[in-house]
Amino acid sequence: MTTQFSNPFKPGAGHMPPYLAGRGDEEAQFRKLLTQTEILENLVLTGLRGVGKTVLLETFKPIAIQEKWLWVGTDLSEAVSLNEANLALRIITDLAVVTSTFSLKSGEKVGVGFGTEPKDILQPVNFAFLSNMYEQQPGMVADKLKHVLEFAWSLVSHTDRKGIVFAYDEAQNLSDNAPKDQYPLSILLDVFQSIQRKGVPFMLALTGLPTLFPKLVDARTFAERMFRVVSLQKLGRKDTIDAISNPVKASNCPIAFNNTSIEAIADLSGGYPYFIQFICREVYDIWIQRHDTGEELGIPIIEITRKLDTDFFAGRWAKATDRQRELMWVVSLLENCDEEFSVQEIVAKGDLVLSKAFTSSHANQILSTLASAGLIYKNRHGKYMFAVPLMADFVRRQADSGGSSAIPFD
Repeated sequence: MTTQFSNPFKPGAGHMPPYLAGRGDEEAQFRKLLTQTEILENLVLTGLRGVGKTVLLETFKPIAIQEKWLWVGTDLSEAVSLNEANLALRIITDLAVVTSTFSLKSGEKVGVGFGTEPKDILQPVNFAFLSNMYEQQPGMVADKLKHVLEFAWSLVSHTDRKGIVFAYDEAQNLSDNAPKDQYPLSILLDVFQSIQRKGVPFMLALTGLPTLFPKLVDARTFAERMFRVVSLQKLGRKDTIDAISNPVKASNCPIAFNNTSIEAIADLSGGYPYFIQFICREVYDIWIQRHDTGEELGIPIIEITRKLDTDFFAGRWAKATDRQRELMWVVSLLENCDEEFSVQEIVAKGDLVLSKAFTSSHANQILSTLASAGLIYKNRHGKYMFAVPLMADFVRRQADSGGSSAIPFD
């Protein structure tokens, strides 16, 4: 019975796909960063939602461990950005995962020099130990963090580990808050640049939306020289086909995609890994049910597209006002809607298709609001892009189906 077959495809945020296609170049760049004895470059991994940033970061972890690096990290929630103390708590919490394997003699005076030797097992260097060290150290948050990190290296340096990778996903959530005199993003950059200059091999690996790197540079201009930026793009045609067909071959599925099906899924997915997983999973769930009843198999493109719209796009679309949706509809009509576009292009196209066009200032204002909602992002060259892949196709479908009263229909 094919109903006993386990569907190999796994759509979801950060879920490891059954086959990771087309990321060999990115892996090679990360491996090169791991060869550093003195950290001159850290990693920034960026891309739109659905391109596989989280998945790729997870595949880097076993590589780093195999190359004799320790690995700590998690998602950076917006709470970390509230204040500098939260950032310090986050780093100390993560660092304690690796230092808790070390111990010192109870009551021993702790030095920060790199000559400190791990002592007999009496007092574990756990979170409580590091947190107390942080609180007892005089100075600003940055001074306290540097002290704790340098002490941690004084322990790790006596092992066969080359250093520690501090890996943080969703790093675009981290930002400074000047009105409240809180600068957690700047503190992160200052601290790691400082200890790296002292020879401490603690490397940052940050992933996030394309807004991440401009935020880093805005916080500290030296960040431009501190990071190697790896931008994930959608998969090429061959890699897309491999991502569709290889999991089926590996799982010995009783139903296989033919070439026509593969090409149709590749077209519908646009080459984005999340959409490949989503569409393939839906297709297989439907096929398995129909196969057992003897029904004819085919790819229900309309039904899958409707489900994708509901599951992936609708929540984001609901955040927009009618006028914001109208602007996105204008963008969706541009030839370069899936690439970079400018305010001038929006205004010019709006003059042609709208009875009430946008002025440049109004378009800028709406784009800024859409950026805050995670629908648009602005790059460092003053151009804009949809922050969600295939969003333009979705917007046009809304217009074709009467999905918004704000969008003019003919």
